[in-house]
Parts: sequence; C-alpha cells; structure tokens
Amino acid sequence: MQVTLSMRRALLGGTAAAVLFAGGGAGSAAAVPAAAAPRPAAGPVGTAAPAPSPAGQLRPLAALSADRLATADLVAAAKWGTGSPIDDPVREREVLAAVAAQAREAGADPVPTVRIFRDQIEANKLVQRGLYRRWDADPAHAPTTRPDLARVRQVINRLNRELVRAIAASPRARTAPGCGPRLALAALRVGDERRLDLLHAAGLARSLRSVCGG
Repeated sequence: MQVTLSMRRALLGGTAAAVLFAGGGAGSAAAVPAAAAPRPAAGPVGTAAPAPSPAGQLRPLAALSADRLATADLVAAAKWGTGSPIDDPVREREVLAAVAAQAREAGADPVPTVRIFRDQIEANKLVQRGLYRRWDADPAHAPTTRPDLARVRQVINRLNRELVRAIAASPRARTAPGCGPRLALAALRVGDERRLDLLHAAGLARSLRSVCGG
C-alpha cells in the first residue's frame, strides 16, 4: 500500500505524540509556545550572540537521531543472510562506554547521555527487525548487495560523537518544562523532511524517549 502525504503526516503526528507521552517529568509538561518566551534584551555592540532557544537546541537531537537511525538500513543489509544476530551486546557495551567517556570530555553528565544512547541502540534494532520482517515477507525487496559493516560503523561512530556534543549543549532545553512538546514538534518536522515511513517514524520516536528529563 502506498503511503500518501496525508497518511504520512498522520503517522508522523503519532510519532510526535509518542515522543511527548513516552516519558514523565519534564517531557509531559504543557507546551510553552516559543513566541511567548521573553526575548533577551539587546546587549552592547560586540557582545556574544544569545544562546540558541530551547527549541533550537532540541532540533539537532532529533535530526542527528534520524541520521543515526538511517544507518539501521545499512546494518540490516550488511547482516542479512549472514546469520549474524541483530543484537550485539559486545558492540553495544563498546558504544555506551565510548559515549560516556566522550560526555565527560565534553563536560556533560554521562548518565543521561548513556540513557539516551541506550534508546538510540534500541531504535536501531527496532528498524532492523522491521526490515527483516519485510524482507522475509517479500524477498523481492531484500537487499542484493551487502554494505561493509566496518565502514557503516565508522559513520555511526561519527554520528555518535556529534550526538554527544548536541546532548552536552542542551542540558537546559532537555530539562525545561516544555521539552516534551518542543521535542515532539522537532521530531515531526524532521520526520516530515526525511519522508519517514511508519517503521522509521516509530524508530525515531523510540530513539528520543529519554531525551527530556534529568
């Protein structure tokens, strides 16, 4: 069945709702419209530019999560037909240890960073499993070439570093009362721009589950 633009928008709206209501605390608070936020007073000429708004700090998290999620297609294609399991506990521990160290170097709290990356990993596996089900059901759509998994992981490692920096740059936005609605809107816009299907929209929602909160 072909997914029309209106259907895709409805699916992405469900993704935004999932992001908003998946967690408690700051993520479930009422939205704070960006237009209602007080504007910083103009400073003297030559002063530093004001910090990005909370919504502006959350957008990179959604975009980088979508970028990282896109690698799930390549990982699945690399493993398809080889007998290699989707779950790779050794690789997962390596990733989590690396991002914790990178968070400390960036002056960020490694605890929420690791928690966010656990969700990134689970989202990646969610998409891989969904693709496997598609290819099992319709082998004609299964991949015919196998990407180099080592190179794919190099891309993932680069995205991990960028995502750690985005996490380190957004502690106030991630703990603000309006984080959930703002993140949901960012996810909706990113998903719409990337034209995500239902599987990848669900993966994006899963990857952002722990972004908001302490």
